[in-house]
Amino acid sequence: MTTRLSRLDRSIRGRVALVTGAASGMGRAEAHLFADEGASVALLDRDGDGVRSVAAEIAAIGGTAIAIEVDLADAEAIDAAVATARAELGPIDIVVNNAGVSIPAPVAGDDYESAWRTTLAVNLDAQHRVIRACLDDLARDGSGRIVNIASTEGLGATPGLSPYTASKHGVIGLTKALAVELGRRGITVNCVCPGPIRTGMTAPIPDDAKDRFARRRVPLGRYGDPEEVAHIVLGMVLPASAYLNGAVVTVDGGMTAQNV
Repeated sequence: MTTRLSRLDRSIRGRVALVTGAASGMGRAEAHLFADEGASVALLDRDGDGVRSVAAEIAAIGGTAIAIEVDLADAEAIDAAVATARAELGPIDIVVNNAGVSIPAPVAGDDYESAWRTTLAVNLDAQHRVIRACLDDLARDGSGRIVNIASTEGLGATPGLSPYTASKHGVIGLTKALAVELGRRGITVNCVCPGPIRTGMTAPIPDDAKDRFARRRVPLGRYGDPEEVAHIVLGMVLPASAYLNGAVVTVDGGMTAQNV
């Protein structure tokens, strides 16, 4: 009798996942996908109505999700939100730090300091705070999973976006540092850098401008869909992905691979 080579588990059924920025876009797609795969999902977002709507969507198709309205710029609110998630769903097995803001801010502008503080608080500070709040849970059985969402802006730069760009470079650095620090506890920490994706953040860009940009800059010739990012995130949190640690994966249709 021939024995199958494959022996690693590709299921997250029964796991508890916490997803920030889950009211829309990539966070919503990740929450739906995780629930489809049998995980219980805590949805965190400052948009209370939005995150409650996503939780209702998941419940309507038989999934398990709870909505938690939280300002991720508030350290104490993060601790309370994680405690609520743990109390209702059990210990956290998976963290996806997806929440982010982008505030255009030329360095010489009057509003630069405000844009810097807000952007770093949500895009970078909140990531380490969520991780720290979940750390004992993630380490309890040597199989915790963390995925931090950065951006292709973390690999380059666009004029007028230095707070956002700096925060996303910081996410990549945080990912690598924690992968090294937490690996011996069995916790993997990886990072996804989405490129041009159709989300709320890119919604103000007219469709014809999106199409022109994609034809010029993206080898696949289009913007990505949030679910396409969510499937990469899912792959990173599988039990079978236990040896993936400190990785920075671009999901950009080949944009950063192309010389322009």
